[in-house]
Parts: sequence; C-alpha cells; structure tokens
Amino acid sequence: MKILMFGRGVISVQYGWAFEKAGHTVEFYVRPGRKAEFGNTLVLKMLDARKKIKGILVNENWNITLREDLDSNHNYDLIMVSVQHYQFKKAADFLADKIGKATLLIFNNFWEEPLAQTAHLPLSQLVWGFPQAGGGFDKKGVLNCSLFGIVNMGTFKTAQTQRGLAVMDLFRSSGFRIKEIEDFRSWLFAHFAFNAALHLENLKSTTGMESLIDMRTTKYWENVILNSKELIPLLKARSVDLKGNSELKAFSLPPWLLSFIMKGVIKFLPSVKQIFTGHSNVEELRSYCHDVLSKAEELKISLPRFAKDKNKFQ
Repeated sequence: MKILMFGRGVISVQYGWAFEKAGHTVEFYVRPGRKAEFGNTLVLKMLDARKKIKGILVNENWNITLREDLDSNHNYDLIMVSVQHYQFKKAADFLADKIGKATLLIFNNFWEEPLAQTAHLPLSQLVWGFPQAGGGFDKKGVLNCSLFGIVNMGTFKTAQTQRGLAVMDLFRSSGFRIKEIEDFRSWLFAHFAFNAALHLENLKSTTGMESLIDMRTTKYWENVILNSKELIPLLKARSVDLKGNSELKAFSLPPWLLSFIMKGVIKFLPSVKQIFTGHSNVEELRSYCHDVLSKAEELKISLPRFAKDKNKFQ
C-alpha cells in the first residue's frame, strides 16, 4: 500500500514505522513550514511490544518523507488520521475534498458524536480504529514511546466493510493483532471517560506524571474510582453500553489491588511505564476533564469532583 500519515505525531510515527518495515510506502503530511523545521530524519527510541510485552528497544535515526501539499488527485491507498480529539474537526475539514479514492482510517478518540463529526466525509470510505501506543517527544525532538501488538477496529453496530477488512489485513501483515468492537461509539465514550477519571488525579498530583509516585498509592486509585463513579450517570445519559466495556471494569477492583498492579507494571513492564513517563501534553489531560464537565453541564448532570477542581483544567 501507499500510505499517507496525517501529521507527524506520536501515533502516526509509530504505526508509520511499522507499516514501512512491513514493506509499505509511507509518507507524512505536515503543515506548510514544518518540513524545514522537522527535517527528514526522526530519532526514534521505541519499545516495540508487539511480540514481547516488555518491549524490544528500537533506537533508530529514521529517514522519513514529508510533504506539505495534498490534493484529490493523489495516489494514496490509505490516509490515516490520528490527532487529539480537539483537533479532529480541523483535520476533517481540511481532508474533506482531498481524500480522493483513498480509504480514510480514523484512528482517533472522540467525545462528540463521531458520525456527526464526519458527516461531511465520504462514509463509504471511512474505517474506524484506535491505537494501543503512546509516548512523547522530548526537548531534543526524540520520540520516546511504546508500540503494542493489539489494534482496536470498530463499527457502529454494522458489518465491517471491504475497506475495513483491507485495513485489518494491513495491520496483521505489519505484526498486529485485531480486536473487533461492534459498538464502537460506546467504546470510544467509555474510553474517554476512563481517561478523564485518571487525568483529573494526574492534574491534581504534586509530583507530576513522570515520577509515578502517586499512581502507586492506594489513595490515588481511591480518587480515580470516585471520579469514574461520578461519570457513570453521564455515560448512561448518552446511551453508552457500560456492560460491554472492559476498561470500566477495572474500576470495580479494590483500590489496594489497582495500586499493587500498578507497582508491578512500573517495575516489570518498561513498555507500559514508558506510556506514562513519555507523555508530555498537559493540554490533552486538561481537555478530557474540561470536555466531560462541559457535556455534563449541558445535560444538567452533576459532577461535583470535576467541578471542585475545574481550576486545574480551565
């Protein structure tokens, strides 16, 4: 396949690297002026956990192809979009008349209605997924990150399309396993709430995410569970299927057990630890908390814990 990654972000780089290693042609679209700023070499320090959960260290100066222009006459087979949820509308508006004949893989989180956000895009060309990877760029521009072996692929209670099946084959041929999710809307909203429950505590932390001290404590998980319970009425009001979301089930565990598990993860799984230590986008954390509180106020649902600490994210 000839693949265009929209942007040179954390997720785009990792999956673009995997696709290229599997023999595909990969290029990156960046905003005008960014090509000179970024250069054609990217320093990648990645724990590749597709085969081993601890991760195999990839330390590579990767030569990449950047482009600053795009029109509908391109010959890409696939365009992959993975941006922050608050950046998606702008990305979708830009791509609306530039998709051409390509499949558009939306590899993104959502809190607004995903089908409404993509109503101006060609529905028959859209495929939906979600990554399992993360990390961040350091001050020198080095990407410190982890890439895991499972990719979430979803539909909105419909059968997967031929384009979707082709994308799933692409991932499999690139070393990934597929988790198929039929009610992708519910999964996306539950995942967003899961993150918001965590991020509220991370924003309140006096030690910051990099130390991971707070995340090893029972008190931290007691608060995260209280945050998550507060969000359940909001999810119910949005008709989210709570039973089918495994992530939310973690919050039914006792806080001491979650603390124990996190201590083990940090000690024995450097690939997972890297997700937390490499994350550098505080704006992202704030946006999750801000957006769940805004939606709750819109629906007249009380979120006292989020409202109490809204100075942390507004």
